[in-house]
Amino acid sequence: MATTLDSPAAPPQTSRDSADLAQFGYQPVLHRKLGRYASFAAGFSFVSILTTIFQFFGFGYSFGGAAFFWTWPLVFAGQFLVALNFAELAARYPISGCIYQWSRRLAGGLIGWFAGWMMVIAQVVTAAAAAIALQVVLPSIWSGFQIIGTDIALTSRDGAMNAVLLGSVLLVITTTINVIGIDLMARINSIGVTIEIVGVLAIIGLFFAGTERGPDVVFQTDQASPGPYWAAFLVSGLMAAYVMVGFDSAGELSEETKNPRRVAPRTILLALSASALGGGLMMLGALMAAPSLSDGELASGGLAYVITAKLNSPAGTVLLACVAVAVIVCTLAIQTAGSRLMFSMARDGKLPFAKALATVHPRFGTPVWPAVVIGALGIGLLVLNLGNPAIFATLASVCIVSLYLAYLLVTVPLLFRRLKGWAAETDDPTLFNLGRWGIPVNALAVAWGIAMVVNLAWPRPEVYIPEGGSWWQQWAGPLSVLVILTTGAIIYRFVVSAKETEPVDETAAV
Repeated sequence: MATTLDSPAAPPQTSRDSADLAQFGYQPVLHRKLGRYASFAAGFSFVSILTTIFQFFGFGYSFGGAAFFWTWPLVFAGQFLVALNFAELAARYPISGCIYQWSRRLAGGLIGWFAGWMMVIAQVVTAAAAAIALQVVLPSIWSGFQIIGTDIALTSRDGAMNAVLLGSVLLVITTTINVIGIDLMARINSIGVTIEIVGVLAIIGLFFAGTERGPDVVFQTDQASPGPYWAAFLVSGLMAAYVMVGFDSAGELSEETKNPRRVAPRTILLALSASALGGGLMMLGALMAAPSLSDGELASGGLAYVITAKLNSPAGTVLLACVAVAVIVCTLAIQTAGSRLMFSMARDGKLPFAKALATVHPRFGTPVWPAVVIGALGIGLLVLNLGNPAIFATLASVCIVSLYLAYLLVTVPLLFRRLKGWAAETDDPTLFNLGRWGIPVNALAVAWGIAMVVNLAWPRPEVYIPEGGSWWQQWAGPLSVLVILTTGAIIYRFVVSAKETEPVDETAAV
């Protein structure tokens, strides 16, 4: 059970939400202050289309050409199936650390442990990967941000080293904000998301106002990498797959959200849908507005190249500054979600040093040590890869595969439970529920998740060692999964499992 730093007693359970949480056996020690917009902002900023599309647009285009655009609606459709299942679970189990909590209540302690473990690892890696996106933006705003060397490209040695420096500074800042409290985090995140939305709309307007070609550009494959186009298309889908994750963050913050049974399901679906719409229009506009599709600049410079080409003025700098804000709040949101997941697992005694990790600061109402641990591990991960130009693709591979596997450890047990007659209906018919569509939607979500894991983990040399490298870099996806599972099994065996007595299902009434 979580404690505060000065007392093991929880705050008085006076609100309806606190009483609801108590039905699951938890004391309400986190501060419940998030409204609907703040909950939406948590999911939207984790997805962060400005951050991730700026990071990955050039990658996707370099493999699939303009027609890689179609990976976007395809991935959205698959991820929306997953989000529908998550929304149903968010209404049923409004508890922090949702991936872990949902999985263990559906499949028991062992499966729940690995779902939570893989999600924690994925969020640490994702925070590091998001933080290095500052390199894609800041040197384009002002050359003074290129502190190390002169080549700003993230795939160069200078760019990779500078990215590690900028990313480490950002993680120190986001860790400090997360320690201070959910109020500050929510205010900064909400303001940042508002700026990001304005920036997305402005960029879309800029692109569509300066088009060089029509929307039929999305059918062009002439700039794709050599070989059969289906292979290039699958590789280019890494971009969309990396962007459209983290929409479950509203569930991670359930214990800090007002009326989470109703708010979290809506914001999970809204965060993903709004991100898909804005990102799709931004990608289409960039392809239509790019000065050239064949000079190599679009593949190397991505959206920043199109913006500076169309608006090489202070206004263009302002738009790039919006992207920098998006990177900051994206990293902040990822770290916040990860710290709540780590707190939730520690509260159940499922992590090493659980007592410290489950401790909540009495004034700030935050789990301090989880935020510090995630920040420190993220920085350590960056430093470990210092000077490695392949850090971008390698980190992306590790976090994507881990995230999709963690999602499967929720959707697969949920499907088995549905097939055995489990129903998500509650005493309140107004809560989100898939009803008779539960089994087909769930089955499609599982099939989608398996297909994505196979595609994303495939050891393609053109992705992981484009300029040559070691065999272990090429096999980074499968090897990282093996290491994560092995390490998790050791920790579970010697730290967690001796007294594992969790029931398979722990359903609480509404």
